[in-house]
Amino acid sequence: MAIALGVFLGTLLLFAILLLSVHISEIEVTGNKQYTKEQIIDLVFGGKWSRNSAYCYYENQFREHKSIPFIEEYKIEFESPTKVKIVVFEKSVVGYVSYMSSYMYFDKDGIIVESSGEQLPGVPWITGLEFGKIMLYEPLPVENQSTFQEILNLTQVLSVNEVQVDKIYYQSFAAGGAQIDLYIGDVIVELGNSENLGGKVAELSDILPELTGLAGTLYLDTYDESVSSPTYTFKKK
Repeated sequence: MAIALGVFLGTLLLFAILLLSVHISEIEVTGNKQYTKEQIIDLVFGGKWSRNSAYCYYENQFREHKSIPFIEEYKIEFESPTKVKIVVFEKSVVGYVSYMSSYMYFDKDGIIVESSGEQLPGVPWITGLEFGKIMLYEPLPVENQSTFQEILNLTQVLSVNEVQVDKIYYQSFAAGGAQIDLYIGDVIVELGNSENLGGKVAELSDILPELTGLAGTLYLDTYDESVSSPTYTFKKK
């Protein structure tokens, strides 16, 4: 009996040693845009035992995942005891506003989804909006709710044309709608109102390479889709 118990305990100990000796050595990351692969790995596997296969499997199955800014959720899929895939689901943000020394990021419905002290690359800073007290996970309290549809339309058009902007400035709403300015480095682009945004941004995409290294204002508010060979004014600073 004692011999059998000893064999059982020895086998159990050997099994435990084997479990603790298996570590994750290969990690694939998909779905990430705001973070690099290395950043995601550091955020998910930042603990002392995080890369131990058995411990990682237990945490993944029975504990809540870590809260990571701008990440809605992530999944860890085991492809082998030493290889995993991290599938990232990022929060959808279309812009952010500055509020009480923080940057408040909102989605296409105007819901504040994240608060951060950092400006996220690739997400435009929206200025010129008037709003009241801002609360996380609540709608951005702006007077004109149609603003968000305009912001969404504009950010989609910018994305399709691969035009990245630092800031979008919405001047006060007039009879023709908000007047929109884009800030791209040292260049200000006056778009006028939200009419014909697709055409205006397409023109901007063609013109931008010619403005490399320059500072000034480009006037696209004169855009007319019926003109086949338009010319636009650029005033150097």
